[in-house]
Amino acid sequence: MVGDEDVVAVGTAEEATAAVGRLLAVTRATYERRAQLEHALTSRIHIEQAKGIIAERYGLELEQAFEVLRAAARANRMKLQDLVARVRPNEETPPQISATLKRRKDV
Repeated sequence: MVGDEDVVAVGTAEEATAAVGRLLAVTRATYERRAQLEHALTSRIHIEQAKGIIAERYGLELEQAFEVLRAAARANRMKLQDLVARVRPNEETPPQISATLKRRKDV
């Protein structure tokens, strides 16, 4: 006697094709989401590094340094990620950030 757990449902070729298509779509979406998360993590690391450099260089708190970076990016119509990529240790502060710092009253 065959138990219920031993019964395998057999569908049509069209149903199998549709199921494989759904599986491929889910797999593709999962890979895309993973790539987005990796990019977000890398971006966050660069932002944190730039915040630290600006904070140390100008004696700011980390939150103040982030506000400077964000204000500089907005004022120059740049993506924050593009601006922070220009902030490097032992190199001159990007002019967009220097100009923003000059405009601030608390720096």
